[in-house]
Amino acid sequence: MSIAADKLAAAIQERFATALNVDTAFGEVTVEVAAADLLPTCTALRDEPVFAFEELIDVCGVDYLTFGKAEWETSSATGSGFSRGVDPSAMTTAEVADSYRFAVVYHLLSVSNNQRLRIKTYLSEEEPIVDSVVELWSSANWYEREAFDLFGIMFRNHPDLRRLLTDYGFIGHPFRKDFPLIGNVQMRYDAEKRRVVYEPVSIEPRTLVPKVIRKDQQDKMATQGGE
Repeated sequence: MSIAADKLAAAIQERFATALNVDTAFGEVTVEVAAADLLPTCTALRDEPVFAFEELIDVCGVDYLTFGKAEWETSSATGSGFSRGVDPSAMTTAEVADSYRFAVVYHLLSVSNNQRLRIKTYLSEEEPIVDSVVELWSSANWYEREAFDLFGIMFRNHPDLRRLLTDYGFIGHPFRKDFPLIGNVQMRYDAEKRRVVYEPVSIEPRTLVPKVIRKDQQDKMATQGGE
């Protein structure tokens, strides 16, 4: 475990009594804060010399709607062996709480101290709103717009919060776990109207089951290859 990361984690725990959790794993520090405390916490992390996180590297959203549930549990396939389930005892309080569905993750870099930091804040499904950090790091502008576009997360006081990646008039947020994989509409060019038109989706949704290559098949393939 990194000594520098341990020192950073200790300094954060001492400085921020409002931090929900400070964790060090794989030489990286992650701090969880309440949405109401995000802006003052980030301000201190940027301005105080002991931290000096001058740069914001990334902002991304997370949807915990199906967190800890098996993805391959269908009528024709078992979830055993393909489950992404987790041990509930290892989950943080915020992840277990039913009132939290989304998270916003911030990746910070201190050039002065040669350190990195990850910040996570959790938001409810009913009010996925958090303060914008554009006033602290201008690079957050498009990152926050991306999280708004794909997850529907709102950033309070953002100077220009509008869609960034999806098409004009797009409905919904495609990175949400409950967004249909086939989408809601399809588009094509209409030669008669001489423009792009939108229509209801014509393809049928289907469940993808992972392909299993059994040992006897591997042996047969190896034998054929040797011949």
